[in-house]
Amino acid sequence: MCRARAVRRMAWNARARRRVRGFAARPVARGRTVGIMRIVIAGGHGQIALRLERLLHARGDEVAGIVRRPEQAGDLLAAGAEPVVCDLESASAEEVARHLEGADAAVFAAGAGPGSGAERKETVDRGAAALFADAAEAAGVRRFVVVSSMGADREPPAGTDPVFAAYLRAKGAADADVRSRKGLDWTILRPGRLTNDPGTGRVALAESTGRSDVTRDDVAAVLAALLDEPGTIGRTLELIGGDTPVDEAVRNAASA
Repeated sequence: MCRARAVRRMAWNARARRRVRGFAARPVARGRTVGIMRIVIAGGHGQIALRLERLLHARGDEVAGIVRRPEQAGDLLAAGAEPVVCDLESASAEEVARHLEGADAAVFAAGAGPGSGAERKETVDRGAAALFADAAEAAGVRRFVVVSSMGADREPPAGTDPVFAAYLRAKGAADADVRSRKGLDWTILRPGRLTNDPGTGRVALAESTGRSDVTRDDVAAVLAALLDEPGTIGRTLELIGGDTPVDEAVRNAASA
């Protein structure tokens, strides 16, 4: 279940301020097409999430990250994000919705992670994604971006490691659930094989890209750009390293 309070409530506590939701309600930052946003990220201590939090904070957005353990809070604070301690495997949708009140967008970047078994792929990669979507709908947060996986749209090939196969099936089920929801303006991002190499700022982003690697830095940069691009709503996009600058790649995907 969720611990009753965020580890730290910053001056911009959304609940107390009861701000109007939506892109138009915010001042538009220089160089952006939408207003400054409050964004809540599930899986806030993940490698992609921490990178995304730094980027969003640097451009002036308000960011909160949902984490399972209080000891993870310091890393989020260092990234410029508000830590919210809440276990998405045991919390109710109502509890999670309280942490989404006043947000303009939600990002599901949680995962059971390496070393977890097939059961936790089901409870986190599928179950927590559905819970977070339920909570977003309950809180009236329409913009919803999912970090999925390439290969989640098909049955794993024969001989696939059973745990990895369970992961892909869980991601595919979660994606299908999100796509079925009329109350969400969703975008699903399916990166290729993730690396910790420095980002290049250049990617290939399309409904089908073919398989290749992509850096976690570049995934985070694409997520930040997707949040600024309403034209990608209702799209499922694959992402790998490429030759096109991130902002241009996102604009191209929105107009394709």
